[in-house]
Amino acid sequence: MTDVIRVLIVDDHPVVRDGLRGVIDGEPDMQVVGEAGHGAEALARVAADPVDVVLMDLRMPTMGGVEAIGQLRRRSPSVRVLVLTTFDTDRDVLPAIEAGATGYLLKDTPRDELLRAVRAAHRGEAVLSPAVAGRLMGQVRSPAQDQLSGRELEVLRLVAAGFTNRETAQKLFISEATVKTHLLHVYAKLEVRDRASAVAAGYQRGLLVPEER
Repeated sequence: MTDVIRVLIVDDHPVVRDGLRGVIDGEPDMQVVGEAGHGAEALARVAADPVDVVLMDLRMPTMGGVEAIGQLRRRSPSVRVLVLTTFDTDRDVLPAIEAGATGYLLKDTPRDELLRAVRAAHRGEAVLSPAVAGRLMGQVRSPAQDQLSGRELEVLRLVAAGFTNRETAQKLFISEATVKTHLLHVYAKLEVRDRASAVAAGYQRGLLVPEER
């Protein structure tokens, strides 16, 4: 039997939580193991019961999503956080990703895309909605002092497309260890610490282009 992805829903609107529970519990490989109305409650839930993926809103009472993401990163680094919110402003997107979110989606994301994103986040893959990727690209920063090599850019593009390290290695005909080395170089040059932040920085610097939908 395939392992079930244990999902915690964090949103201050009960109607939203109910809707998400209905979508997720209908999947054979997913199960909602809890709900929370704010970040502090989410931290308590994760501490009490095993959770794989947290669907996290951002603007909530008591403790917002960004603070909760940062604390989860420190306390439970194996838990993946997928932001699901209505806000795509600069002051929302970047802090959430920098705090450690694996992905960032908007609440108008189609059901099937949301489910794919949960599975991708569980695998540790970076997930950004096209609107968020476009916004990041719209605020291009100055290039990194050391530009990415052609191979490093290829690896970053495949990571942004959702490929795992193993799949990337197969597509580029290199070893998985080499892919990991390239990623470490990418992280250093873009001054980030994980896949989601690398993808976000790639869009910001104009190294990546959002896919047409």
